[in-house]
Amino acid sequence: MRKLVLTLTAAAIAVGFAAPAGAQFPDRPVKMIVPWAAGGDTDNIFRPLAPLLQKQLGQPIVIANVTGASGTVGAREAKGSPADGYTIYAMHDYIHLVHYAGLTDVTYKDFEPICLVSATPSVLTASPKTPWSDWKGLVADAKKRPGEISVGATLGSTSHIFPASVEKAAGIKFKYVSYDGLAPRMNAILGGHIDLTDSNLTQKGKVDAGQLKFIAIASEKRDPEMPNVPTLKELGINIVFEVVRGLVVPKGTPPAVRAKLGDACAKATAEPEFKEAMRKQGTRVAFLNQQDYAKFLDKIDGENKAIMTDLGLIKK
Repeated sequence: MRKLVLTLTAAAIAVGFAAPAGAQFPDRPVKMIVPWAAGGDTDNIFRPLAPLLQKQLGQPIVIANVTGASGTVGAREAKGSPADGYTIYAMHDYIHLVHYAGLTDVTYKDFEPICLVSATPSVLTASPKTPWSDWKGLVADAKKRPGEISVGATLGSTSHIFPASVEKAAGIKFKYVSYDGLAPRMNAILGGHIDLTDSNLTQKGKVDAGQLKFIAIASEKRDPEMPNVPTLKELGINIVFEVVRGLVVPKGTPPAVRAKLGDACAKATAEPEFKEAMRKQGTRVAFLNQQDYAKFLDKIDGENKAIMTDLGLIKK
């Protein structure tokens, strides 16, 4: 009997060793690298997602804010992490832009897509200290004082490309001031140190309190949360601009591990509490699975390259 038990135990161990990659995943905490500071837009979108992913995976999701160099420090750390599923990366459009701007050699192709999570329309936002409160006044002032209206932006990222696209379409000229992420940009505009920045509907409370002014939103239609804010399109500027965010993992992560992460993401983003959290962030849930997200990344990479080329921002 003892011999039989030992034989069965050995067989069980052998089966355990022969289990396919990812069969036991995850059996320890998973790190989520967010390449921007706590309290910024990207952090505020992925932070409410983390406990819902944890619920699906059965292991803690630990957020690590790895900031610096327009998001490229976090990207580099994520790229260099083991391809085992225990490091996931919270990515948005900046990954395309900073590469074409010559700020990094890291690209979206260094990662495996897991899921697209959200899409957030940009809002051209002004300091209350500016002498104008609408698009017409902004344009008139910009034409009187070319290159003097200051715009806070993370250079080479979405907060730079959005106002630069508006600038070119309107035939005006801004002066750019560099900040690393939304949180410091918002501190600057709230303090009256800059005139304009790219924000979103999360700043509605500050607009209601008179601390900021929304000039125009870059969506197809006016948002019901702020129905008095015109779209750029209705102002004659044919620009729709959304910042899209998703999860990726280092290249070479096993398919079974990616499948588990993708399934967890699908279920987490479908939770009513996540949809409500996104509504409060001026964001819509925009889930895409691995295959569709991969196609989407190829598409927007081409679009971002075209925008950067058009604006003369590509570094060769």
